[in-house]
Amino acid sequence: MARRLLIAVLAVAMTVAAAMTSAAAPPSSWQHVPVPAEVRPEAGLNEAVALGPDRAWAVGAEGAARNTPGSPLILRWDGTTWQRQALPGTGWQGELLSVSGTSPGQVWAVGRDASGGTRLLRHDGSAWHACPPPAGVLLSRVVTGGGETWLIGTRDGEQVLLRRDRGRWQELPVPPGSVYGLHVRAAGDVWAAGATAEGAAVSHWDGQAWQQTIVYGGPRSAVGSVLAVSPTEVWAGGTAGFVGGPPGRPVPPLLVRWDGETWSRVTVPTDFGSIGSLAADASGALAWVSVDGSQKWGPPGSSPPLIPGPDFLSWDGRSFTGYDEPAVAGEGQSRTLRLAPVPGTGTVWSVGRADGPESTVVPRVLRYG
Repeated sequence: MARRLLIAVLAVAMTVAAAMTSAAAPPSSWQHVPVPAEVRPEAGLNEAVALGPDRAWAVGAEGAARNTPGSPLILRWDGTTWQRQALPGTGWQGELLSVSGTSPGQVWAVGRDASGGTRLLRHDGSAWHACPPPAGVLLSRVVTGGGETWLIGTRDGEQVLLRRDRGRWQELPVPPGSVYGLHVRAAGDVWAAGATAEGAAVSHWDGQAWQQTIVYGGPRSAVGSVLAVSPTEVWAGGTAGFVGGPPGRPVPPLLVRWDGETWSRVTVPTDFGSIGSLAADASGALAWVSVDGSQKWGPPGSSPPLIPGPDFLSWDGRSFTGYDEPAVAGEGQSRTLRLAPVPGTGTVWSVGRADGPESTVVPRVLRYG
């Protein structure tokens, strides 16, 4: 009798423990997270930054219909829900393009108003404030890291890079071609992703000069995201070029890796699309890759010949595992997927825009972990 009672007690304990473990375990797939209901239709998100499990921002625009420019949109994650955040004194129409930061008092956002002018905002830990942008520069990105803040923009059609230095913006030399993305490890250790007439290019800034490498040759090749793990491990992603073909022809994704000596193309489990962003894990190593417009060849005889490919690729240090974004009722697939890892955790956000009902555009927020 006593033995039967002991077995019953152990069985109950194991069941409870299993249930608790299951409840505490992170989801093994991407989950849709709703945005506030008060966000106006025709909205989208361009970028996000996370500073912790209960603090993240996402930026974009809302109310941007065909003949109206819309209004800047900032959402803040408080650990439970996304909340629309007020922008005191912001009466302009337009869009926020980029957001980045390393602490609650040092979060920056850049945007463009309806007249084409640049907007620069900073969050001081309690509220957003407008800041004077660098004169004559149209900003497109802000990137932070290693105690640094950098801006990407153009002036009269020419590339401009600026670095925050003791309260002012210092203009720096630029590598040849175009720069689309940066990874800032320190003032003298910055990696740039871009393109030249010769192909996709990655450049390294050592504090004095840029050293550029064509990582994949060919017209229309470009990389827009770069992740530097160490001096002997750097990743960059974008699209591989092609010659000829009809308008709208699918473009292959491009993922390349530096091993300290050479750049090599890395095979990914999809055939077409664009590598949209790269995200690191808590140690700084590559963890996730997002693919915009992912498609792959279907089985022989398929009609149409292309089928949806994985939207997210998880890297375990040896190979990739593909994940699909979750279906959202009444909405279509995402057009863009931009990753934002949560520091010190295995959680990662993805923000972008998706096809909505009746040919509208809706903001899309997804989370893993």
